[in-house]
Amino acid sequence: INEFTSPGARFYLGVAEDADVGSNSLQSYELEANAYFAVEAKESPDGSKFAELVLRRALDRESEQSLRLVLTALDGGEPPRSGTAQLCINVTDANDNAPVFAQDRYRASLREDAPVGSVVLNVSATDADAGTNARITYGFGKMPAKVLQKFAVDAASGTIRLREALDFEDTRAFSLAVEARDGGGLVAHCKVEVEVLDVNDNAPEVTLTSLSSPVPEDAPAGTVVALVKVRDRDSGENGQVWCELSGEAPLSLVASSGGSYKVLVLERALDREEQPELQLVLTAVDGGSPARLGTAQITVLVLDVNDNAPTFDRAMYKVQVPENTPVGALLLRLNASDPDEGPNGETQYS
Repeated sequence: INEFTSPGARFYLGVAEDADVGSNSLQSYELEANAYFAVEAKESPDGSKFAELVLRRALDRESEQSLRLVLTALDGGEPPRSGTAQLCINVTDANDNAPVFAQDRYRASLREDAPVGSVVLNVSATDADAGTNARITYGFGKMPAKVLQKFAVDAASGTIRLREALDFEDTRAFSLAVEARDGGGLVAHCKVEVEVLDVNDNAPEVTLTSLSSPVPEDAPAGTVVALVKVRDRDSGENGQVWCELSGEAPLSLVASSGGSYKVLVLERALDREEQPELQLVLTAVDGGSPARLGTAQITVLVLDVNDNAPTFDRAMYKVQVPENTPVGALLLRLNASDPDEGPNGETQYS
């Protein structure tokens, strides 16, 4: 009898035979006490009494898969005599139970450098029905195409795997809708939250946002020469950046808000005649393990200022001139030099 059979349904059980006649013959049927069935005696046109099994209460295969009841046939003699038969009732399954997930919500964490094919987790659902009604197939519910491209679920086992590389800087978490469908078409749902863990896969980016070049050599100490932007797309310690300058130049690095850095002229004034060009390398190192770094080369030209007077190659010249030297004769060649550049270094004599 199927468990979906409605109460009131009747099942013919046949006729018990009694060789006696009259009141000594078969008179009634009785059924062992139970929660589901009763028996009724019916009389056929030829006068024989047959038994009908009547369902009084809905069956549930999941709570009771079979029943064994004793059916008794009684005659009307004194003393009454009886005969018995055993009723073996098998309750067949109906798809009256939907699948049930072990958890309504699953959580998993996955490093962003996890290889394609990595197992995210296993979801599991059970169905109290039997046979094909209990056979569960797993799949994804309605989700954005971007999520469906990243993950795959095994229809038979419920194993969720990575099918495309992750990128923490692009997406830090995914929410998956997973379905479990039984052979009768009933469906259960659960949520899978996948957290993407950051890996130090990005080097710091160093960008020169502004540069004052050339810089006058008489610029005072504290003059801002360049602005540099430093950024690391990673998070946490992987995204924390330290910067340092290297090179023979009287410049230092001073941090300001928002990841910008000011390059300042330090302590002493510049001297173009000593160092006409400043070459520096800015190195940014993050806090990951292993650490990654980014660099930028900064070249600053020093602009000449007329800070040097011409100087003769000697402080005093002596020359002897015969008195009969003709007018226009060359007496002496003088030489003065100026270390400045361009017009500042050109000399005139008088």
